Amino acid sequence: MSNKRSNSFRRAILQGSRQLKGAGALGEEVGLGLSQRLVRHIAYETLPREIDRKWYFDSYTCCPPPWLILAITIAEVAVFMYYGLQLDRWVLQVSSPHFLRGPLPYHPQLRIQAWRYLSYAFMHAGIEHLGLNMAMQLLVGVPLEMVHGALRIGLVYVCGVLAGSLAVSVTDMTAPVVGSSGGVYALVSAHLANVVMNWSGMKCHFKLFRMAMALVCMSVEFGRAVWLRFYPPAFPPCPNPSFVAHLGGVMVGLTLGVVVLQNYEQRLQEQSLFWIFFSVYFLFVLCAVFWNVFAYSLLDVRLPPTP
Repeated sequence: MSNKRSNSFRRAILQGSRQLKGAGALGEEVGLGLSQRLVRHIAYETLPREIDRKWYFDSYTCCPPPWLILAITIAEVAVFMYYGLQLDRWVLQVSSPHFLRGPLPYHPQLRIQAWRYLSYAFMHAGIEHLGLNMAMQLLVGVPLEMVHGALRIGLVYVCGVLAGSLAVSVTDMTAPVVGSSGGVYALVSAHLANVVMNWSGMKCHFKLFRMAMALVCMSVEFGRAVWLRFYPPAFPPCPNPSFVAHLGGVMVGLTLGVVVLQNYEQRLQEQSLFWIFFSVYFLFVLCAVFWNVFAYSLLDVRLPPTP
């Protein structure tokens, strides 16, 4: 089975004289610049095997840089600033009567506009919503992109976003959706599951504490979304945005995301498990599309008015 490494280079790094130390000794190594220490630190944070860490440290050139997650975050902040100035509201923007009238949020009455199943990720209910998502997105997404590349991380992120909106359209049919939580939760849950599955090989600092903090942040953000969903809407009969997108992102992270991040050296097209999970995901998308086409009329769902 072919992979990214040549056999000669594999033998060379296995037999090489460089011995990697623990993550706590990175700052004590002589001759390493700040950027090299950062790369070494990220290798220990995300990769469970020593050979993968050596390969990554020796081959990483920061070309291309981790641009995808940064670009998505900048776009989300720009959209939030635009609507903040337009609505003159920075906290709980979703309570503004004009919030759902833009071209980006997903609304069940406008589900025929297919781009909304992805574009809703650039809208956020308020600064607290944006802040939590942005923090998790940068702290987890940027290191993962530096190691696995924009293609893999972008695949997990987009699949999480799409699964979030489709899950809402199937299980919470009358609710709109905003926020990048589907993509963020897909990345975070995939990374946490990868850490748990490779617990003994991960050399990152304070693994248990950091996992607990990540779960606390996810729980706080999810709890806020649940509270907002069942809080009396400011403009009935239109309900508040749904929280089901979070669960859709977690499911993508624990299945497709784990497979994408688990094997650093093997190409995606060479992984049979990747194609199994991708096929399951494709079937879910296909069924959700047919559900959106036929189920609303067959079930006679009473949708809120168009914003």
